[in-house]
Amino acid sequence: MRDIEDLRKEFENFKIDDSCVDGSCDSDIDDLKDYPNYTEALYAKFASPHISGVYLSRWDLKYIALDAGESMAIHPRKRMFELLMKYATTKENMSAVLDSLEKHMLEKVGVYEEMVESFPSSAEVFNPKIEKAKKTIGLFPKILDEYFE
Repeated sequence: MRDIEDLRKEFENFKIDDSCVDGSCDSDIDDLKDYPNYTEALYAKFASPHISGVYLSRWDLKYIALDAGESMAIHPRKRMFELLMKYATTKENMSAVLDSLEKHMLEKVGVYEEMVESFPSSAEVFNPKIEKAKKTIGLFPKILDEYFE
């Protein structure tokens, strides 16, 4: 088992990819209506941790669905997300999905914040993820309004 000093050294030596420092790689998370399919638009926003701030695994999606009231088998991530959106065809179900997603994302943000507190040199890695996650969560009311206008 690795000790805390090994992890600390890894964080201190961690190199950040400078290829997107200027923001040229960032996707505008607010352009959801530009996609031909709203489910595809939401998947593009939530599937990439570079955009949403958190990684949603297949198990994460399973637990999000379960918390929202839907039982789901494990499939490829995209298929699971599509099934989750199929479940969210009513405003009540979509609200439950977004509430569950928010709760799940905030748990991950809590882990990121704990890492920053425990390992201050990791702040430059985790703070942008925390900001992106909070920005994504801030879009949930807009998503609910757009999806059911």
